[in-house]
Amino acid sequence: MEEQVARTRRLDVRGKTSVITGAANGMGAEIARELDRRGARLALIDRDAVALSALADELSGTGHTTHALDLTDDAAVFALAADIAASHPHVQSLITCAGSSMLGNISQLTMEEMRWLMDVNLWATVSITQALLPAMRREPAAHITHLVSIYGLAAPAGRVPYAMSKFAVRGFTESLRHELERSAVTVGAVYPAGVKTGIILHGRFAAAIDPAVAQRAAEAQAQMYHTDPRDAAYRVVEATVRRRARTLIGRQARLVDLLARLAPTRYWRAMRRPLRAATDTTTPIA
Repeated sequence: MEEQVARTRRLDVRGKTSVITGAANGMGAEIARELDRRGARLALIDRDAVALSALADELSGTGHTTHALDLTDDAAVFALAADIAASHPHVQSLITCAGSSMLGNISQLTMEEMRWLMDVNLWATVSITQALLPAMRREPAAHITHLVSIYGLAAPAGRVPYAMSKFAVRGFTESLRHELERSAVTVGAVYPAGVKTGIILHGRFAAAIDPAVAQRAAEAQAQMYHTDPRDAAYRVVEATVRRRARTLIGRQARLVDLLARLAPTRYWRAMRRPLRAATDTTTPIA
């Protein structure tokens, strides 16, 4: 099944607080707009203070707060969580959208570059979740939604650190869901494929790669993205309010999920050709 439904009651977000990381742009901003339309109060987190302020000005609801923060700073994250719990008495949901990408193969990447991406995609997700969990436990019902990726279902060549981070977020999400199964807090993972947010065009690439070659690979990947961000945001919010444990967004996600299940050691044979241009970071520009 595409979605596995948690056997718990649906959330009513009106007047309750949803915390969104990576809220300034892309999926995070669209999710904020969708929750604002539903009457939720929002705590919006991102490094980009200017974009956060612009988003907050656009929203029609009241009680929203913005927090410019580097989520890889653990001390700052836990201090922020305390501030949010104090100013938002009912923290009902957390949706983690913050993340980045990294182009390059294992010979091009440095350990520093790979550790940076793990800090952004994995450890930032873990820290904000751990920091907000006590406040969420005080609610009669709450839900944590982690945005993973299609590359948390199957790992392509040329995306080693990104796939590592997303498989790790998947493992964290599933393990945490099992830990909290007797609590009021449910946990779910969302696996989007091909959402037209531009993340790949604004992500990082290994310093060893010619920037023109990296741009070519990023553009090839972006051409494979077809899902409208507003549609994806609606699905993420529905997964949150319905407290779903697992949600796939996009036809590609469903196909890759099935392929990885049917051929767990051979799925790359089917993925290699369509991803050839998107994973080529070595062929010089003619």
